[in-house]
Amino acid sequence: MAEKIAVITGASNGMGYEAAKLFASKGWQVYAGARRVEKIPTESNITALKLDVTDSKSNHDFIAQILEKAGKIDVLVNNAGYGEYGPTEEIPMENVRKQFETNFFGAVELTQLVLPSMRAQKFGRIVNISSIGGDLYMPLGAFYHATKAALQQWSDVLDLEVEPFGIRSVVVQPGGTQSSWATIAVENAEKNLHENSPYAALVSDVKRALAGFETHSTATSADLARIFYKAATDIRPKRRYFNAFGDKATVYIARTMPNVLKFGLKTIMKRLEKSRK
Repeated sequence: MAEKIAVITGASNGMGYEAAKLFASKGWQVYAGARRVEKIPTESNITALKLDVTDSKSNHDFIAQILEKAGKIDVLVNNAGYGEYGPTEEIPMENVRKQFETNFFGAVELTQLVLPSMRAQKFGRIVNISSIGGDLYMPLGAFYHATKAALQQWSDVLDLEVEPFGIRSVVVQPGGTQSSWATIAVENAEKNLHENSPYAALVSDVKRALAGFETHSTATSADLARIFYKAATDIRPKRRYFNAFGDKATVYIARTMPNVLKFGLKTIMKRLEKSRK
């Protein structure tokens, strides 16, 4: 059987790290990209490469190296991402652009770079790692949620365009996962907060909400890596992949009953505000 080639971004920690290990354990040759190359897993079948998805030259060099070594790419997992949280009014435009470059434009460019070879081989799978936050939202996450919503819409359009060539583009929507994501999001929110900001109390409330959310999350990065693998290998791929029924149900409510979602969010924030007082 021909060797299978997977490319995974954001492979230095969390879900990307675990996905690189899982694909490798299944016999795939994995090309794992991250800025911190030294943190990419070192198992056999994994080739660690430097990648900064916000840098166009880095993206071009990354894909060129893989095609030169492997000759093809069967699966691209667009996993690199983070949460640039903070008050919508106060987040510097530089950080807004960085959020989109990392979570959206990086995936777009890498996909454009792999599609010609996938069309030539008449097969390929693009697995885009979004979030239930592509449909849900919460205070301070405006630009994070915007990037994930954009990723999902883009993926759906791409899927229609490339399916005739034997290529599919699918979306994984993780929910709460045991990871450092919430910690980084809160750190960014505090950094983006202006001095004497009218949003200081809101940042404090959201910090407590995210801490509780993270504490009660039962899904692990290894659990999500298995969903990544399923999305990459299903013979008849689905449009969306979820780790738990609760994640799927929450997204359904968000999409079909937006007023219920807004009411729930306002109720949570009011409770947090009362507990602070």
